[in-house]
Amino acid sequence: FERNDFNDTASSVVVVRDFWEVCEDVWFAGRCVVLRPGRYPSLSAMGLSDSISSVRVASTSGPVALPPPAPVPPPAAAQVTFYEYENYAGRSFITRDQVENFERFGFNDRASSVVVTGETRVVCEDARYGGRCVVLRPGSYPSMAAVGLNDRISSVRMPTAAETNAPIPSASQVTFYEHEGFGGRSFVSRDQIDNFERIGFNDRASSAVVVGEAREVCEDARFNGRCVLLPAGNYPSLAVMGLNDRISSVRAAASRPQANDERYVPAPVGYYDYRRRNDERLFDARVISARAVVGTTEQRCWVEREQVVQDQGTNVPGAVAGAVIGGILGHQIGGGRGRDVATVGGAIAGAAVGSNVGRDNGGQLAYSQNVQRCNNVSGRMRADYWDVIYSFRNEEHRVQMSAEPGPTISVNALGEPRA
Repeated sequence: FERNDFNDTASSVVVVRDFWEVCEDVWFAGRCVVLRPGRYPSLSAMGLSDSISSVRVASTSGPVALPPPAPVPPPAAAQVTFYEYENYAGRSFITRDQVENFERFGFNDRASSVVVTGETRVVCEDARYGGRCVVLRPGSYPSMAAVGLNDRISSVRMPTAAETNAPIPSASQVTFYEHEGFGGRSFVSRDQIDNFERIGFNDRASSAVVVGEAREVCEDARFNGRCVLLPAGNYPSLAVMGLNDRISSVRAAASRPQANDERYVPAPVGYYDYRRRNDERLFDARVISARAVVGTTEQRCWVEREQVVQDQGTNVPGAVAGAVIGGILGHQIGGGRGRDVATVGGAIAGAAVGSNVGRDNGGQLAYSQNVQRCNNVSGRMRADYWDVIYSFRNEEHRVQMSAEPGPTISVNALGEPRA
């Protein structure tokens, strides 16, 4: 967990599917326990609060310790809970009533996952139920990016009579977006689609969000051509796997894929949308330090001639060169069969002469050969990224940027960077 900056940090867990083994030490060492699907509001009960360093899907062979998940009390009434991050993480707020503007609760354009209990609700992009609205039936929605509303909800209301018949949410689905970074038009697929042409989205997807089980996406219709497997996660750019504007069909991945299946793409990296939200107020935060992080030093190589002195023995390079030259000279003498004989004779004589080329009176041989030499090149190198520390409202924050910042950077009221 160290490389994810989350070592010895976890204090509560939600397991959605499969059994997961969590361990105190890296590489699945130290004390380990297996968690079955459920909610674990406190890891202290099993002695693992702030102690987890590694996690993996648990093996079902042999006996395993399965601490039961803590019971979740039923809600007192119909309500909807909004969470700051995907998979029900971060800050949250609960409402049982309509809210025409999230701004007054400090939660405008912040919700990334939602749990609806009891009654259907309608969430909208703009205040006073304006803009694009989506109906959410009772259930859990681990990623609002799947419906194109990640960090975009500004109001929530009760549904109309027609809206109460909205489809039940699926625990597994994939959302394709027209542009990179989850922009442009989108559509959600819960079932397999053998041809994107019939839904007007053939060769158009540039980013995707996979929720639940992995999906197999293919270049050609009916799952032909090159196919790759996308595990659950956010994919802000399909170009990195060579599939930008190339997907024509999708289906659920095999339930038991081979561990060495080369079609699996690398695990998606964490993605955060730094774009400004609607009507979001921005502030200038003072940059304290900006450190350029560069890659390895460049190396430049060249080839030069070097004289080599060899002690006793045949001058092999000279003999070979002499044989070639002697053969050429011999081939120019005579004609027909005699010319071939002269060629052989010239080669033998040339080899004898060549073997003595460079031999000094002390019995040593001297010849030249090509040698490659390399040097590390110092000087100005391009930064891979900039590690920036900035101050906002007397608190220090840190962010990685692709370009060198100025004296200030733009942030929102919570100190989050905006571009």
